[in-house]
Amino acid sequence: MTLPERTLDSNETLTVIRGRHSVRRFSGREVPAETLEAVLDAANRAPSAHNRQAWRFLVVRGAKKEELAGLASSRASHFPRPASVLLRLAARSISSAPVVIAVANTGDLIRHGRSQFGRDDGSTVDFFRTMEIQSSAAAVENLLLAATSLGLATVWLGILYLVKDDVRRILGEPQGEFVAVVPVGLPEAETSGPAKRPLAAVIRYLE
Repeated sequence: MTLPERTLDSNETLTVIRGRHSVRRFSGREVPAETLEAVLDAANRAPSAHNRQAWRFLVVRGAKKEELAGLASSRASHFPRPASVLLRLAARSISSAPVVIAVANTGDLIRHGRSQFGRDDGSTVDFFRTMEIQSSAAAVENLLLAATSLGLATVWLGILYLVKDDVRRILGEPQGEFVAVVPVGLPEAETSGPAKRPLAAVIRYLE
């Protein structure tokens, strides 16, 4: 099998990957419904362990979005300064974005694993829980890249894991597990991402 006749420099997928970076301030302009659906469809096409697709995508707008921002802001003072600053930044990102996509695990893969293995011990649960998190993380990356390809900006607000139980409560997912909160919209201003470490610093070749 030969590679497609396409140079690396002109490869659209690689161009999108290189161009993706976190944006924390948004213009507030609405995201068209068909564009948002395309982003969600891309997320839903991610690889998932046992093809269980044990994720749920929660599209958050309006009062519920402001409630989520308020949670991040109000809980900031409960943590040391580094985390407190990041929670306040997260609150501003959520407020400025027209829409937020939250991702929660459903636990379906864990239940499937218990049935498949016929065991309910801690190691089995941990194994399938890890695979469920990995699957949802792949879905989030698909979401980020699809949004970038369509001219949208995003940021994965990992700091909200510190208040994950409250996030789940606000989002109405008491049985699931919080994975990600991603504001989506047009950027307030053009920005560029930070420089990445040289590839040679993160690769080992083994033969």
